[in-house]
Formats: sequence, C-alpha cells, structure tokens
Amino acid sequence: MRLPPLIEGRFIKRLNRFAALVDVERREYLVHVPNSGRMHELLVPGYRVLMIPAPEGTTRKTAYDLALVDTGDALSSADARLPNKLVAEAIAHGRLPQFTAYPDVRPESVFGESRLDFRLSGPEGLCYVETKSVTLVEDGVGLFPDAPTLRGVKHLHSLMAALDAGHQAAVMFVIQRSDADAFAPHDVADPLLGATLRQAADAGVSIYAYRCDVDERSITLADSIPVRL
Repeated sequence: MRLPPLIEGRFIKRLNRFAALVDVERREYLVHVPNSGRMHELLVPGYRVLMIPAPEGTTRKTAYDLALVDTGDALSSADARLPNKLVAEAIAHGRLPQFTAYPDVRPESVFGESRLDFRLSGPEGLCYVETKSVTLVEDGVGLFPDAPTLRGVKHLHSLMAALDAGHQAAVMFVIQRSDADAFAPHDVADPLLGATLRQAADAGVSIYAYRCDVDERSITLADSIPVRL
C-alpha cells in the first residue's frame, strides 16, 4: 500500500483519544490520531512522527493525520484503519494462501452480534474474518490489546458462533511494524480477551499473526509470525 507524501514533525502530547499536538518546524499543530488504543509505546514526547496533510479545502480542525511513528528502532504505523486495507490487498494479490479458496471478498459483514471485517465465500462455503491492529511490541513479541476491549471479546464470540453455524472463521492480528518475531495475547492488559482467544482457538477459529514492512513510502503485509497462546 503506497503512502502519500508525508510531513515530518515531533510529537508533543496526546489531548484525547483522537487528537494530539505535534511540532512542525517550531509551530504546534492539532493532529488527528486514527487509533483509539492507548499506544503509550508510540506516543512519546519528542518522537519523530510522519503525517498526512488534511485535504485542501476541508474545514476540519486538524491539520494532519498521524501516519507513522519512529521509535528509533523501527517505523510503526499508528493508523488502526489500515489492517483491513492491508489484508484486503494481500487477499487480492494471492498472498494469503489460507484464503485462496474464497475468491469473493465482502467487507464489513454482520454475523450474530458483531459487524465483522470480512465475509469470504467460495466453493468451500463461507469464512468470516476479523482483523486487529497491533502496535505494541515488547522483547520482539507483538501484544494485543494495549487496553481492555469488550468489543474484541464480542468479535471472538461471533467468530465462534460462525463456526457453530457451519462456517469457517479466522482472526488476523496485523502487527503494524517489522520488529516482531511472534505474537501473544496481552494478558496483563486484558485477561478476558486472552482467555477468550484461547477458547476461540480451541473451538477451531484460525488465529494468524502477520508483521508489516513499513517505510516512509509504503506499508505492506509481510510474513506470518508464530502465535503464542
């Protein structure tokens, strides 16, 4: 996935879930943060950030969208909207062999109590897929979530319900940086999510984790990494 030309700045502070202040050439700008996660590991005062300018002619209050954060060790995408686009792109280009039997891809399909990210269909029937954005990496392990998420728990129950109805189901954890060698549920942050993920895996929900190649020009879903449950 190609990125538009980016503007460099220095992170100052987060104001609320979706807004932050960033220094650009010694001027403070209000920036949209497209991620409701805590992201304490990324939103650090002084970190170099790269942003997408707001479209010309808009009346929005924020001058930029936060795109990438430079931690010093790796570039990380901060945009929680991207995993769906990255997974859809990878499916379209045949880079996810586990889904090649499902050529029809429909985004945002309701099943049970949840709006899941994808409904795939093909000769083998239906497969429901939920994607999750991961930005927290500790000691080479991508961790999700960084805060309790009842919505995430509900999604996992809906995937298990899809299995009970005779369909296939999967969850894709997309680590939006390149410095993760494995993935694990973040039990310290949300033990219920971790327990539910293990329950889903035991029930037959497929659990996948992929890291990304990230640079200042593009973000690509890269290789799969081990899932540690």
